[in-house]
Amino acid sequence: MLKIYGIAQSRAFRVLWMAEELGLPYEQVKVGFENMKVVDPRLHALNPNRKLPAIDDDGTVLFESLAINLYLADKAGGPLRWANAAEAGRCYQWSLWAANEMEPKSQAWGYEKFMKPEGQRDAKAIAAAAEGMAAPLSVLQTTLAGRSWLAADRFTVADCNAAGVLYRLLWFEGLAKFDKVKDWLDRCYARPAALRARKMREG
Repeated sequence: MLKIYGIAQSRAFRVLWMAEELGLPYEQVKVGFENMKVVDPRLHALNPNRKLPAIDDDGTVLFESLAINLYLADKAGGPLRWANAAEAGRCYQWSLWAANEMEPKSQAWGYEKFMKPEGQRDAKAIAAAAEGMAAPLSVLQTTLAGRSWLAADRFTVADCNAAGVLYRLLWFEGLAKFDKVKDWLDRCYARPAALRARKMREG
């Protein structure tokens, strides 16, 4: 059986969402943090980077959440997998885009907005982090002006990966300026599997 190592309040959220989308049986091994570090040796044995998440799928061990989701989509098949080479290219493209262009900026905003102790939050730093997201969100806005989903005419692993990276933007007031992105993100997170994953994360 697929084992997913990590708590839903980490990047393991993305893998839990994907497993729920695919209807895969899985066991969640709830490895978490101590002082912002993962100290559980079970995780260290699977991921030399000592970060969440990791999976063990009957002996196939992988880390990096977005790569795990691409692997699960490929293995499980169905509508979340690409149907041809062009769709495959777009699934990889948007997954890598989310990791490289969007995640560092959205993480910076989320850290300033939510992770810092309340008395240490800097309004100017929050505004600067929000401004840093404008360029990649504009790219996404332009893409979604002509389509409902990123890689195909349906929800795929590309949408699950990109929306998973943008989770914190559900609380980003500035998203109203990017209406196509907001509509897409709302569609993604209205899915039953997404709601189940959010319940794991938010309680």
